Amino acid sequence: MPQIASGKDTLIRNARLIDGTGAPWFEADLRISGNRIAAIGAALSAEGADIIDARGCYLAPGFIDAHCHDDLICLREPDRPEKVLQGVTTLVVGNCCFSLYPATAGSAEMLRLHFSGLAGETRPDEIFDSFDGYKQALEGPGVALNLVSLVGHAAIRLAVLGYERRAASAKEIAAMQALLAQQLAQGAAGLSLGLVYPPSAFADTGELNALAETVRAHGKLLTAHVRSYEAGLLPSIDEFIAILRASGAAGLLSHLQSAGKPNWGAIPKALDRLEAARAEGIDISFDMYPYPAGSSYMLQLLPPAALEGGIDALLARLRDPTQREALRVLVEEGDPDPHAAQSKIVLIGWHNVRISATANPALKPLEGKSMVDAARELGISPFELMVRCIEEDQGQTGIIMFQLDEADLRAAFTHRLHMVGSDGIPRPGTKPHPRAYGSFPRVAGRLTREQGWLTLEDAVRRMTAMPAQRFGLSDRGILRPGMIADLTLFDETIMDKATFETPTEMPAGIRAVFVAGEAVVADGRSTFARPGRALT
Repeated sequence: MPQIASGKDTLIRNARLIDGTGAPWFEADLRISGNRIAAIGAALSAEGADIIDARGCYLAPGFIDAHCHDDLICLREPDRPEKVLQGVTTLVVGNCCFSLYPATAGSAEMLRLHFSGLAGETRPDEIFDSFDGYKQALEGPGVALNLVSLVGHAAIRLAVLGYERRAASAKEIAAMQALLAQQLAQGAAGLSLGLVYPPSAFADTGELNALAETVRAHGKLLTAHVRSYEAGLLPSIDEFIAILRASGAAGLLSHLQSAGKPNWGAIPKALDRLEAARAEGIDISFDMYPYPAGSSYMLQLLPPAALEGGIDALLARLRDPTQREALRVLVEEGDPDPHAAQSKIVLIGWHNVRISATANPALKPLEGKSMVDAARELGISPFELMVRCIEEDQGQTGIIMFQLDEADLRAAFTHRLHMVGSDGIPRPGTKPHPRAYGSFPRVAGRLTREQGWLTLEDAVRRMTAMPAQRFGLSDRGILRPGMIADLTLFDETIMDKATFETPTEMPAGIRAVFVAGEAVVADGRSTFARPGRALT
C-alpha cells in the first residue's frame, strides 16, 4: 500500500498511468509540485519530494461526477468521504432543474420547498440569491472536492412565475433570461432543465429556446432531464435536439434510459437520434449511471399537473375526495390521453418502488421497504401509503424505482457519447440508492474487470477527460505536465460494495486521491483536507 507523507512536492513512483485519453496505460513516475503536475516520465528525480511507491497501482486523473445532486450535502458535510473514497475529485451539481439559487424575496420559500422534496428538509439559510452567494457559502468553511454548478431552471421560473402552469409572456421570458445571464456571468456552468419536474415541466418551447439562446451567448452548457424516459423518450429527445439546433448551444442529455418494461429496447433508436444530430453539427452527448434502477422523490409518481400551485395546492387536492380519486385513477390506471405522460405505477408496479428516505421520523421504519410491503404492514393500499407520505412528509419522501433493462443500460453505457454520472441523491441517515456510494468503483471494477463492458482505459476516459471537456475544465481530466493535480490512485481490487440492501458501504481499492495536489485520501482513508473550490 502506498505511504503518503507530508512535503511540498510528491513523487508517485512506478505507477501505471491511465492518462484519461483512452490510450493504454504505461508505467511512469509523476511528480506533483504545488497544485499541479510538474513532470511525468521514467525514473524522475526524487530530490525534495515525498515518495509514494505505487508499483502495481493505477494512477488516473481524478474522477468527475458529471451528474449528481450533492449541492446541499457539500454545505453540511464538506469532507464528503463517500465521494473521495470513490476517487472523485469534482462534482457537477444543480442538475435536473434543482439548484439552491437564484432566489428572490418572493421565491425563496418556494425554492426551499422545491429543493427539500428532492434532498430533504432544506433550511432558509441554505437558499441563495445568486451563484456568488452559493459559492461563498461553499468556500467559507472549505470543501474537500471541486464543484461545478449548473443553474436550475426551476429556480429561474419560480423567481418569475412561481408555480403557475402556463406559458411565460415575452416580458417574463426576458426576466428569466436576465436572471440566468447574471448567474452565468458569475461563473455557473450552464442551465439544467428538469422537464418532468414542476415548475420546469410547465415551460413551453418558446421559453426553452430563449433560455438556451442565453446559454449559448455565454458559451455555457444546456443539460436536460427530458420530458419522458418512457414511451415518449424519442419525441422528448427530438425536443431537446430542436432546442439545441435553434439556439446553437452545446447540450448534455441527462441519464439516458428507457423506463418500464413496455418501453425496453428503445435505447438503440435513441442513440441513433443523437448520432444523427451530431452528423448535422449539433454538439450533444449524454451521461448515465451504472445501475438498472433510478431514484427520485415520491411526487414523481404523480402527473406534473398535480403540482400546479406547489405542494400546498397538491395537499389541498388530496383532501378533496373527488380530486383524490381522480389522481388515484391517473396513478394506478393511467391517463387515457395517448399524448399524456405514462404513469410510473402502470409501467413498473407498486412492488418496484422502494421507499429510500423520509424526513418525518414517524415514517422512518418504512425506509428500505417496497410500497407493497410497507402498505401491507400498515393495512392500507399502496396509493393510500403514497398519499400518507406526501401529507406527513411534505413531499420529501425519496424513492428507488426498479425500471430499467440491462441490455439498454449496456447499450447506453458503451456508446461513444456516454460519460459517467452517479445521479446520487445523498440524504444522511436514510437508505439511499447505492449509486451515491459506489458508482465510480463499480465502473472501474465490476463493469470492466468482471463484465467486460469497457476496457479500464475507456472507463477512465468516461470519468475524466469526457466530462472535463463537456464542462469546460481545460486544466483537468488528463495527465499532462502543467495540469491541475487532481489525481486518483487505485489498485486491482477496486470495487463497489454498496448494494440496495446495504447502500452506504464504502468501496474498496482507492489508495490515494489528490485535489489540487493535496491528499484528500491517503492510505485508503479520508484525510479531511479541504482543498476544493467552486470552479468557474
